[in-house]
Amino acid sequence: MEFSTEVQEGLQLCGDSAHISDPAFNFLVKSACDTLLHGRQRDRDVLGDPSVSQSDPSVLKQVFASLITLFLEAAKHNADSTNTSSLLEDSKMSPDRIEAFNNVYMSNKIELQSVLSSTGSGFPHIVDVDWRLDYYMKNNHLDHVNEPTYLVTLKTEEPGSSQLKDVQFACTVEQLQDMVGKLKDACKSMEKASQS
Repeated sequence: MEFSTEVQEGLQLCGDSAHISDPAFNFLVKSACDTLLHGRQRDRDVLGDPSVSQSDPSVLKQVFASLITLFLEAAKHNADSTNTSSLLEDSKMSPDRIEAFNNVYMSNKIELQSVLSSTGSGFPHIVDVDWRLDYYMKNNHLDHVNEPTYLVTLKTEEPGSSQLKDVQFACTVEQLQDMVGKLKDACKSMEKASQS
């Protein structure tokens, strides 16, 4: 895991008891995790807590953001307590603070990974297709259309969701042939890329 300079500085401030007291550290770690899991914490809620009232607000914000980044990166990389411990030791954190962070992280690791997987930017996967062919002989504008139209319903599954969603569209024979040709080309490209 690599972090920006700002995050590294925030973690070092987090380990410095002159800036962040032990009760403030414990509160910030729990609040950062709760924010990721439940999204309930606001800046004023964190800054208004009595355990952090003696700390500089700008330091608190940097520490809070650094802890959130650490939680996300650790969950993303499936880090265990050994990995996070060595990273926090490099940030000059005391063994008690490292243990406090690891206790919160390890007890919430699966939920954090679940949050990460549900916020991904993956595209839906097509799992089924239903189609129907309609033949239009006329419509509101013309008396003689005489054109076949395909009504297609794609059943899609989004990553992290067990429910199927429908994507419906209508197309002409030419549009359907064009789409099938492009899908075949995409499949061939993916096969070539996987073989390389």
